[in-house]
Amino acid sequence: MSGQVITETVSGKEAGVRLDRWIKRRIKITQGQIEKALRTGQIRVDGSRAKANTRLEAGMSVRLPPFSGAHAPAKPKQTLKEADKQFIQGMVLFEDDEMIALNKPSGIAVQGGTKTSRHIDGLLGVLSNGEHRPKLVHRLDRDTSGVLLVAKHPAAAARLGELFRSRDMQKIYWAVTVGVPHPVVGQIRGWMAKGVGSDEERETGRRPDREKMYQAEQNDEGARHAVTDYAVISTAAQRAAWVALRPQTGRTHQLRFHMAEIGTGILGDHKYKTGREVLQGVGRGLHLHARTLIIPKKSGKPVTVTAPIGGHMKETFDTLGFLESEAGRDPLELFL
Repeated sequence: MSGQVITETVSGKEAGVRLDRWIKRRIKITQGQIEKALRTGQIRVDGSRAKANTRLEAGMSVRLPPFSGAHAPAKPKQTLKEADKQFIQGMVLFEDDEMIALNKPSGIAVQGGTKTSRHIDGLLGVLSNGEHRPKLVHRLDRDTSGVLLVAKHPAAAARLGELFRSRDMQKIYWAVTVGVPHPVVGQIRGWMAKGVGSDEERETGRRPDREKMYQAEQNDEGARHAVTDYAVISTAAQRAAWVALRPQTGRTHQLRFHMAEIGTGILGDHKYKTGREVLQGVGRGLHLHARTLIIPKKSGKPVTVTAPIGGHMKETFDTLGFLESEAGRDPLELFL
């Protein structure tokens, strides 16, 4: 970076981004350097002092002083195999000026982690328009398939992320359960907490699963309230059911936990089991699919994105005689 003061104007595609993140996209600099420059008034927004978490708006003017040793961040090199490029491109269900909707297969992680080198986030650069790298705005478990939304630029990421945090984004999942929920239409609500263990585990001194959700009380540490609407679409001899799920909240493992709580865990879920006898001859894997997202737009009608089922869920549907037409055309009609 040069030794001169630079003033840049925030673009429409960067509206809603935090000031510190906006700066880091332009300069390789530490958070400490940013905080110091903000405290001393060297960084200004529209001529005024600002904070690191200030949300920028389109047309704002940001003054950046010279920083010793600072330079533009290096762009990550994309060294993907052709098969990986075709893999991520083949997932695209929908695209407009602010988002890309993917149909994520079961078995691939959304983000990297220990022993996870191949994941959706690592492939998103292929979908870039060259100006901004697409960004995840929500998550799906590794073994959950279906609609995964990514933003095409920072302003879209801010808007879509807020929609997911609110109740304005309608989300419909499909699941196959072991046994049939009773009643066939209802709502599950309660408190849950991660890694606290069950009463039995606490009494016997067994170590709880730190990555598992457990039933909790409102005042328990880490307790979160969760609400899920459900509706049975079809059944197979009362031993399995095809269920539509509409989460009203977005807690970790919420749908898997809730279906197990009412005694009809999701087929193929080895973390949340219910002890029921599992059907033979069905597909192997978690039978949970993010079927539909109904996404509000800034103006006009919402966008409805629907992901067809595939893989082991399609195999199970064929085995049990479930027909997708049974769900109807309106994904929300089941919950009215």
